[in-house]
Amino acid sequence: MNKNIQRTAEDIKREMSVTMREIDTGGVVSISHCELSNDLSYCKVYISTFEGGEKTIQAVEKLKSASGLFKRNINSRIKMRKIPELIFLPDNSLDYYDKINGIINELNENKHEKESATDG
Repeated sequence: MNKNIQRTAEDIKREMSVTMREIDTGGVVSISHCELSNDLSYCKVYISTFEGGEKTIQAVEKLKSASGLFKRNINSRIKMRKIPELIFLPDNSLDYYDKINGIINELNENKHEKESATDG
């Protein structure tokens, strides 16, 4: 991806983070990352919450309804010919991390159980 596009995506992320303070999302919501299309017409905004799962989906819906506010604030702070269409998507990487961590812990417990059974 072009460095200018990456920089613009980070600028959009920063401005959206500031705007999110004005919106009641019902919990702690963060933007994990933004992906801007090469022609700058679409911006995928990945949203995460500490609660994960259903709370993330609810937060995405609330943010979708406030996309006009985001676009207006982006337009006032970042000079672009065209403000990209914002596409909000849930980022379930924390849920995935918890799942993988649980599997690793379970494997470690099974390993310790087998080792103690062979020692005894």
